[in-house]
Amino acid sequence: MTQAMHQVLVIEDDDAIRNVVRLLLQAEQYRVIEASTAARAEIEARSHKPDLLLVDLGLPDGDGLRVIEHVRQWSQVPIVVLSARAMEAQKVAALDAGADDFVTKPFSAPELLARVRAALRRGVRGNEPTPLLRLGKITIDLARREAQSPDGDVHLTPLEYRVLESLARQAGMIVTAGQLIQQAWGPDRPDDDTRNLRVCLKNLRQKLEPDAARPRYIVTEPGLGYRLRVSE
Repeated sequence: MTQAMHQVLVIEDDDAIRNVVRLLLQAEQYRVIEASTAARAEIEARSHKPDLLLVDLGLPDGDGLRVIEHVRQWSQVPIVVLSARAMEAQKVAALDAGADDFVTKPFSAPELLARVRAALRRGVRGNEPTPLLRLGKITIDLARREAQSPDGDVHLTPLEYRVLESLARQAGMIVTAGQLIQQAWGPDRPDDDTRNLRVCLKNLRQKLEPDAARPRYIVTEPGLGYRLRVSE
């Protein structure tokens, strides 16, 4: 699918912000649909089946969280929250409701467009097998569970592969600690049992990052979770 074919539903009640977002997206050849209320957003989402939703949380007839929850009942379309709510609890609530990412107002145009591209890539991948990952000079084949650097093989444990695969399936997006724990350890592991996750991520960074103390690829989003940044 070419970029010009992507359709984005912008759900925002502030006319000025909605106009800015529309112009930014149209300049990048995205097709834009607009909604200024929660009720209208759900109608537009069902009728147009957009490739991406940009959702403001503060809507005049309800909370954007309700829109996210209702859409998630019938669609896995990528959802990026665009909101002035900066509290960690509010961001976590949006991610728990089904959002893929969170951009805080005021935002920069490059940041917003980068998050849109990442979310659309996630949508196109869907349930397809995870492709080869390239983290700098290291190439990782998750299907074969092989990792190569210019110096030779990189040994990753089965658990490290599972955590990395969970991040890779939503590359560029925020993945909460609870999601990683459930996907890598299984549904019987409590979501708040994060100690072993932190140890696993520390080991992955030591093996895959040029500088584990300043990670470039496996990035912590404080209070929210983690984000995998892959090499283009």
